Amino acid sequence: MNGGYLHIQDVYLNEIQAMITTLLTSLCIAMLFMTGAWLFSLYKRDMSVVDGFWGLGFLAIAHHWFFRLEEAQLRQFAVVYLVTIWGLRLSAHIFIRSKGKPEDPRYTAFRNEWKENTWWISYFKVFLLQAVLCFVISLPVINVLAHHEEGFSCLNVVGLILWFIGFAFESTADYQLFRFKKNPANKGQVMNKGLWYFSRHPNYFGEVCVWWGIFLVSIGSGLWYISVLGPILITFLLLRVSGITMLEKRYEGNDAYSLYKKNTSPFFPWWPKK
Repeated sequence: MNGGYLHIQDVYLNEIQAMITTLLTSLCIAMLFMTGAWLFSLYKRDMSVVDGFWGLGFLAIAHHWFFRLEEAQLRQFAVVYLVTIWGLRLSAHIFIRSKGKPEDPRYTAFRNEWKENTWWISYFKVFLLQAVLCFVISLPVINVLAHHEEGFSCLNVVGLILWFIGFAFESTADYQLFRFKKNPANKGQVMNKGLWYFSRHPNYFGEVCVWWGIFLVSIGSGLWYISVLGPILITFLLLRVSGITMLEKRYEGNDAYSLYKKNTSPFFPWWPKK
């Protein structure tokens, strides 16, 4: 009886050790990828390239583990497909949007603060930080690819639906804003049409739905409960740190945006106040 208990304990410990190895490897992949992005930023003298490489960092982690699988299960294939579509679209959108433009003002402010030390401080405070965030948010993806569970539960199907809703919101909102800003007649105007009529940040709403959807798809795979850290982190970042909070500071004192802010939901899409 003791032998059986010890065997179960050994199996559990081996699973924990394998998962730790997988997590550390994933973190190293993210750091190596962002190191390459950092070197590219030095060549371009533009730290804001990190935003374009952000989505591709998730692909680097996901595809590393996916191509190591001897035989991919349906859930593993689905997660890699969803992450690939999301990451390629986001990176393409950001690179196209920033083409021919100077460095993003957020990063220029850092450059002015760090001066001649920008080249090495940016590596730790921008690129390696992004690598760690990418790694944590990728936890649901890493977990699914590290465990072989067949089939989908009802929660997994709900996750797929939520992902498609989020992807539709994020991609549509980004495209609408891109078209709006591309029109010179809209310079200085507030975007309040399309999905932006129902939410001040429909793209962020979509992003959050995407990652909570992937988390729901991961439920049932190995140590899935650890994966919840991923969607929690991206939700916190977009709502309280680098998303809504930072962007809306730019419009302080803008009367048109103040009216838009007063009448329009900040995050969840809803009918504006009359």
